[in-house]
Amino acid sequence: MIDTLLIPLRYEYMLKAILVSGAIGGVCAFLSCFITLKGWSLMGDALSHSVVPGVAIAYYIGWPYAAGAFLTGLLAAAGMGFVKAKTRLREDAVIGVVFTAFFALGLFLISRFPAEVDLNAIIFGNILGISNADIVQMLLISAFTLVVLGLKWRDLLLFCFDRTQARALGLNTTFLHFLLLTLLSATAVAALQTVGAVLVVAMFVTPGATAYLLTDRFGRMIALAVAMGVGTSVTGAYASYFFDGSTGGCIVTLQSALFVLAWLFAPKHGMIAARARRRAAGVMEAVA
Repeated sequence: MIDTLLIPLRYEYMLKAILVSGAIGGVCAFLSCFITLKGWSLMGDALSHSVVPGVAIAYYIGWPYAAGAFLTGLLAAAGMGFVKAKTRLREDAVIGVVFTAFFALGLFLISRFPAEVDLNAIIFGNILGISNADIVQMLLISAFTLVVLGLKWRDLLLFCFDRTQARALGLNTTFLHFLLLTLLSATAVAALQTVGAVLVVAMFVTPGATAYLLTDRFGRMIALAVAMGVGTSVTGAYASYFFDGSTGGCIVTLQSALFVLAWLFAPKHGMIAARARRRAAGVMEAVA
């Protein structure tokens, strides 16, 4: 039995997949706390899809795919900001228009030269076939993101919680806005090969949303989210060997399962606890 469970660890490609998934899962989970607090779940979705044309263009001109993806991610973020400032559209409408336009452009470019770019790898990820160079690239992006978050997390927390208050205290909210967008774009690029463009948004949102249901303290929320992000990513990558299924699919399914459990059983914000409070309040009103 034990020998069977250890089989995935005998293969170098599985060890790489497990370690890289854990690293990027932790970084995405850290960022997801700020995204949840800011209400930027759609922004994470938009940036994860907007990097697709950058990957295609980078392959065509011989650049590292991360460079093209990062540039188009920033271009999409800047485009959303410009359109929002120049129109009366709500932010969700602007995000929807821009990210679908970028995603469609990426699909068009890939369809024109299908032999050059593996569409499945971009859309669904290919962590089992990741190269050593891509691993180094992922780790560098992850390290950069973690260092910046470690240095600026208090400023980013205040910015996400109350932009007006942050500005009143002298913080450069425009800088913080674009800093968070830059970190999102960079991490979306790093996570692209792990779960693909389709599921990156889940890694950006689900751990933070789950932790938000479990605690009211932001420091504890970060710790819970990172623990869940790393744990589900490592476990999902490991389990994908036995299920012979998508690594990204396994990871996000585990994260979704934890969210459902928290939604139901969280001691303060869970559905069962809320129902119990309503029942108790009804009893107190009846007695009174």
